[in-house]
Amino acid sequence: MNVVFMGTPDFAVGALTALIEAGHRVTAVVTQPDKEKGRDRKVQFSPVKECALAHGLPVFQPARIKAPEAVEKLRTFEADIFVVAAFGQILSKEILEMPKYGCINIHASLLPRYRGASPIQYAVLNGDDVTGVTIMQMDEGMDTGDILTMKAIPVEKNDTGGSLFEKLSELGAGLLIKTLPKIEAGEIIPVKQQEEDAVHVRMLRKDMGKLDWRKDAETLERLVRGMNPWPSAYCTFREKSLKVWASEVYAGGEQEESVPSGFFRREEEKAARPGEVLAVTKDSICVQTGKGVLALKEVQFAGKKRMPVQDFLLGCQVKAGEVLE
Repeated sequence: MNVVFMGTPDFAVGALTALIEAGHRVTAVVTQPDKEKGRDRKVQFSPVKECALAHGLPVFQPARIKAPEAVEKLRTFEADIFVVAAFGQILSKEILEMPKYGCINIHASLLPRYRGASPIQYAVLNGDDVTGVTIMQMDEGMDTGDILTMKAIPVEKNDTGGSLFEKLSELGAGLLIKTLPKIEAGEIIPVKQQEEDAVHVRMLRKDMGKLDWRKDAETLERLVRGMNPWPSAYCTFREKSLKVWASEVYAGGEQEESVPSGFFRREEEKAARPGEVLAVTKDSICVQTGKGVLALKEVQFAGKKRMPVQDFLLGCQVKAGEVLE
């Protein structure tokens, strides 16, 4: 098929690469405009643009895809279908109806669950057992189009936002290649989404990574994984920002038998306040939460290297009774 591909971040690169390798003719790649980054304001290409240039594909970078001049430019590209993956702009009805087979989107959730900008992270934050990708026929709504194909995978206990991102990118690319021939052959019967089951998620903000020690340990452990790699989970320790990259839950309380021998005493846990360090082992900083104990396993002070707690403790002595805020 002749395809115009629209995407911007790493998540979309796998799908673009799969299209090329499967022999589809990518007539244009549409991605967000270049951005300046860093102190030297160096221009940085999007991952999708870098991939497109590496394969000698024409690149179009409109500031507003719905602007009349952008719409007319899109008409000049030969395309049977537009494939969209995390492009970052809303398409107008005029664009949606432009190619023969319309526009399809690779969405990183099992729709209608997690419509919106951050479905991957919310699958971790909410402790879902299963997630996946959906390829849908796009309409004018936000992830409301008919479902064409879908594939699920389990969310593993140690999955982070980053690891799940990689898995779903690969899954979506593979599903796309299986779906396109079926679209062309008219073998797919679109399925409408059940609006009563819809769950909407918002774009992540940096402040969403703040650890509130009054919450339970399981919720905080999922926050650490869900916010990895961005915006990362963090707290304040000794008036410095401390990022937490990995952690484990120890129940404590009535489930003390599940805690390693000598880890801490039940009476200490009951007396401690949320955020207080209960104990320090060779590889863990054990912090009281609103319910249960969170053992910090990998941390990073602002401006310093990310490291296992075992290494962190070599340069920063932490004592029981200190408080993380």
